[in-house]
Amino acid sequence: MEKIRLSKLMSEQGICSRREADRYIALGWVYVDGQRITELGTKIYPSQQIQLNLAAQTRQTQQVTILLNKPIGYVSGQPEPGYQPAIMLIKPENQFVINQSSRCFQPTHLKKLAPAGRLDIDSQGLLVLTQDGRIAKQLIGENSGIEKEYLVRVEGVLPPVKLALLNHGLSLDGQALKPAKVGWQNRDQLQFILREGKKRQIRRMCELVGIKVTGLKRVRIGNVKLGKLPEGQWRYLDDAERF
Repeated sequence: MEKIRLSKLMSEQGICSRREADRYIALGWVYVDGQRITELGTKIYPSQQIQLNLAAQTRQTQQVTILLNKPIGYVSGQPEPGYQPAIMLIKPENQFVINQSSRCFQPTHLKKLAPAGRLDIDSQGLLVLTQDGRIAKQLIGENSGIEKEYLVRVEGVLPPVKLALLNHGLSLDGQALKPAKVGWQNRDQLQFILREGKKRQIRRMCELVGIKVTGLKRVRIGNVKLGKLPEGQWRYLDDAERF
């Protein structure tokens, strides 16, 4: 059995992200088979037991994940000329409070808060921003298979054979797309359920079958739904919610 870099193994086991693992190791917060590890680059066997100390566990429980109903016109990540990033909407006056037990906003919740996946500037709906590397890996990691559901308004004619192509048979950027679930929601709106997220994927898929997207809204990521969250408002992911 071959040894693996400790930080990589911690990421693979869902303990934390590799970046967080290196930080915890440097702080002396990681133990392997009861022995404290402080040297970056340490390699161990996959069968060995990894534990975080109380300080690391406390830090993880303090990390927040935020659900935002992103309006059209905001970019998901880095700001672009003339447009604001969606994180600008994360402020106290935009918080959607479900009940009195909801977490109170703290300025520290914005530190290292990053989008876990993108939503195009001309699309709206559910956007996840998180401080938690475990959630980021779950949603956008290389092996992520989390479903993402969209409601898509379209114009044009879509015969059954082309609808079948939307479900399976199209390629983008020289690569075959994973099978999707695509069907009519009503007369002018399709429901897309994808397990991948190439840039502008749905719009480009529709172009390939001769229809045009006039509106796109993400309504679900995994088990977490947009629900009644108003446009432009946000809320904290509840402790009981799991993607």
